[in-house]
Amino acid sequence: MSILNLKIDLGFFPTPLHELRNLSNYYSSYNLYIKRDDNSGLASGGNKVRKLEYLMYDAVRKGCDTIITAGAQQSNHCRQTAAACAQLGLECHLLLGGDEPKEFNGNLLLSNLLGATIHFTGDNRKGEDIENVVKILESNGKKLYKIPYGGSNFIGALGFVNAVKELKTQLEEMKLQMDYIFFASSSGGTQSGLILGVDLFEMNTKLMPISIDKEGSNGISLDKAVLELLLAGKNTLKLNTRYSIDDAKLIKGYDKLGYGIISENEKKAIKMLAHHEGILLDPVYSGRAFYGMIDHIEKNKIPKGSTILFWHTGGLPANFYYSKDLYPV
Repeated sequence: MSILNLKIDLGFFPTPLHELRNLSNYYSSYNLYIKRDDNSGLASGGNKVRKLEYLMYDAVRKGCDTIITAGAQQSNHCRQTAAACAQLGLECHLLLGGDEPKEFNGNLLLSNLLGATIHFTGDNRKGEDIENVVKILESNGKKLYKIPYGGSNFIGALGFVNAVKELKTQLEEMKLQMDYIFFASSSGGTQSGLILGVDLFEMNTKLMPISIDKEGSNGISLDKAVLELLLAGKNTLKLNTRYSIDDAKLIKGYDKLGYGIISENEKKAIKMLAHHEGILLDPVYSGRAFYGMIDHIEKNKIPKGSTILFWHTGGLPANFYYSKDLYPV
């Protein structure tokens, strides 16, 4: 059996792929398309369901009854992990940065509604305190499965190796060739999975990972984390590609304000896609990445006549948490 089949079905796939007709008219020198992982199902959708299909399969296969992971209070990954646990009848523990707020909103509200036990961890939002909680839960007889920040290990990255296979089939059916694919990169699983998938399925396209969070994780930079996943994936998938740090680089500069800080850039991107196409981005991930794409277009960083895909990674609930930052757009 192929390693790409070792998963549990949690989402609705394939997600839609369609042209952004109005924006293609607005930027008349380019052909713009969008991949709608915001329509993937599982508690309002998002790209994390692709990773969770593989991670949850591994957890169930190992007989685990409790899932533990970490993130920011508005983590899409944590919200979808809670939903996956609810579907599979698993106990879910989330370690979320910051202090417990008086009112729950956005993804935090949904994670709570989905039945997750939430541990607030102050300045630590990337799982720095996870082992402390693991010891307590294991002492109570729980069999734990730890999912890393963002679901970004090789098992999780398989979700986006498989996503490239899905995309290739769609493009062949539509008789399309994508010159560039823009997407948000924050914990490395999506980026490494796409790189591995493009190489495995021999797609001729240039990936454009927009850096969302300028801070690394576990003491290493994101590009180094991506490279580690590429090297692990190369061996498992039997690829002949020689990966170096240059293959793991991100497009930086749009992350100068830091993670989750909303600027006029994100507001411009959200307004543009909503007003032109009726599609909603989120202010943390897809909004920042979409701005990176239109900035490349407006500054002629991409050859005219190119066909460009934006991979929408979801995140709708965060708009409600950040409403004061977004209004008026």
